[in-house]
Amino acid sequence: MKDTLGVLLAGGAGERLYPLTRDRAKPAVTFGGMYRIIDITLSNCVNSDLRRVYILTQYKALSLNRHIREGWNILAREMGEFIEILPPMKRVSENWYMGTADAVYQNIYSIGSEQPRHVLILSGDHIYKMNYGLMLQQHQDSGADVSLATILIDPSETYRFGVVDVDREGRIVGFEEKPQRTDTRSPYNPRMVSGSMGIYLFNTDVLIPVLLKDAEDPNSSHDFGHDILPKMVDDYKVYSFNFIDENKKEALYWRDVGTLEAYYEANMDIVSVSPVFNLYDEHWPIRTHQRQYPPAKFVFAEPGRMGVAMDSIVSNGCIVSGGVVRNSVLSPDVRINSYSEVDSSILFSHVNVGRHCRIRRAIIDRDVHIPEGTVVGYDTEADRQRYFVTDSGITVVTRDYSLFENPVTVDYFTSE
Repeated sequence: MKDTLGVLLAGGAGERLYPLTRDRAKPAVTFGGMYRIIDITLSNCVNSDLRRVYILTQYKALSLNRHIREGWNILAREMGEFIEILPPMKRVSENWYMGTADAVYQNIYSIGSEQPRHVLILSGDHIYKMNYGLMLQQHQDSGADVSLATILIDPSETYRFGVVDVDREGRIVGFEEKPQRTDTRSPYNPRMVSGSMGIYLFNTDVLIPVLLKDAEDPNSSHDFGHDILPKMVDDYKVYSFNFIDENKKEALYWRDVGTLEAYYEANMDIVSVSPVFNLYDEHWPIRTHQRQYPPAKFVFAEPGRMGVAMDSIVSNGCIVSGGVVRNSVLSPDVRINSYSEVDSSILFSHVNVGRHCRIRRAIIDRDVHIPEGTVVGYDTEADRQRYFVTDSGITVVTRDYSLFENPVTVDYFTSE
């Protein structure tokens, strides 16, 4: 991996994750209580011995930049290792990033300055465990110009993926971006379809001219999936790397958490007794930045007033004071006060739930104070009058939603 440069795309606006992305970049959104979404991909990099990584940021990147600076300044600069943020610099264009390929193209000078043999392009908003070294090994053994990580998907899900047609030798002979249906089937499983995971490994001497050609095309949307990869299939050796899951569960785990429903379900995947996505595997650790908080605490053992958390993740600094938490994720410094119930919910840091509250199937953004007696998640129509509610009935409470007649003033300058 010493000759490989990672380019992690973290600049998307994240509209489908709104309102959680109103004030922060999508990769900076909390995941699993104490992590950020981007920590999963960065942990894959470090665990794969990929020690040179550029992070391309763009929208609302303050908290993301701070998190990377405070939590990922762990590599040895004197050894040529780094995890470095690259904001848009308009070195080769007067535009903001117009697509995934354009984001990489606009940083072509920075990529070239490192002189890598291979460039691994990654996304900052997926939840999975993968050893990129295995992909590089296959890439070299096959003599590929570019390799795509692929995962087996049900034919009914093709509208969500770039679908690749793979021959028996693993070479990609067709690429179609998010088709409504396809007759293509995977050689790895004839009942399934091979879908692109958005992970691309290029030989640098192939990537650079392809990006230059795409940048000159006025009809291109400058996206790898829509434009570059479909055109490369005929002229280059493009191979599939079938996903090998380091999560070590019966079913392969890869989640695109680009929607509120997908984000919610991914968090719920980690709170079960035997979590679908395992955060506790010492052989594939997930790193993050942790602020200094005291241990979690559970107080009161009176009938009807007992601090309890069941099938839940409770982070440092939390106090469950005479309340009940079930199937939920509590981020650091959350307070659950007496006689309150929190069920199947995600609470970001510094949330205070007052007494006698009932919260179900909700996402509570950071710094929100839930007043005494508030009910969230039990009456969808009532919730829609006050909060953001998804089509599936997940209620999202942010700092600027009116929880009572005189909402508290939001301090937008507090640190994430």
